[in-house]
Amino acid sequence: MTEKVTDVAVAIFLQPDGSFLLSSRPEGKPYPGYWEFPGGKIEPGESVRDALVRELVEELNVTITAAYPWFTFLMRYTHATVRLHCWRALAWHGDMRGMEGQAFAWQSIDNISVAPTLPGCVPIFKALALPTTYWITNAAEMGAAAYLDALRKSLETPVSIQIREKAMHGAELEDFSMRVLDIARPRGCKVLVNADVERAHRIGADGVHLTAAQVRQIEMRPDLPLVGASAHDRAELDAAAAFGCDFAVLGPVHATRTHPGVEGMGWARFAALALDSPIPVFAIGGLEPSEADCGIEHGAHGLAMQRGIFT
Repeated sequence: MTEKVTDVAVAIFLQPDGSFLLSSRPEGKPYPGYWEFPGGKIEPGESVRDALVRELVEELNVTITAAYPWFTFLMRYTHATVRLHCWRALAWHGDMRGMEGQAFAWQSIDNISVAPTLPGCVPIFKALALPTTYWITNAAEMGAAAYLDALRKSLETPVSIQIREKAMHGAELEDFSMRVLDIARPRGCKVLVNADVERAHRIGADGVHLTAAQVRQIEMRPDLPLVGASAHDRAELDAAAAFGCDFAVLGPVHATRTHPGVEGMGWARFAALALDSPIPVFAIGGLEPSEADCGIEHGAHGLAMQRGIFT
């Protein structure tokens, strides 16, 4: 028997300081009194954007003016199975109020004060806790000492950092990794190790970043807080999600020196591949920090950069 799935549009209202909006479910609906992200059922023939516009007027008396796709996942409740199309709402107008008698409250990921929240909030909370900037180390070109000095001076806000140094081995790589951790941890950063689960455990990293080939070869998700994976097409994105990765990195968006002769897919192709991904997707490949807004508009969780970090 084919499982019935209800498509739901979900709005993650975001303030510049990172705070987000939760609203309570009114009486008469399943899970009354639980807190959730605003939104509602997508009607037949309706786009996600159109459903968001309609639902948010009906629920909160606001009209969104800037909202972009983020990620889409399936959630099975006792009463229904829903596919949650999560969009980030960045601009809106109107006098916000609970049109169905529901309460609403602005929250921060480090201090969620309302409870209980729906189980469907959990993947969104995890995504909100993941920094939208993903730095990939480049000590091979800069030199280890120069790179660490630049890292120390440049970390003003929390980012994720992938330690990826193919030319380093043994004690040299171990020492460099520990120095990155020493700089990054006090600044609230997440540190991942490229392709080496054992080293990630050994140095106490936050996670590991797997290649697309490793996703196919490893039987179980590594027991680490964060697991990311590289992807170059939709099949590899879906494989990363099925494996249990927390996020994927998709590209190259532009041509890069790292992969000479490989043509960039461009933002339109990136958006088409990332659309409705079950997990957040970073864009990678020849990117500059100035393209952060462009990335979000095309469905990226954020940007992954190597050479564009310290420009």
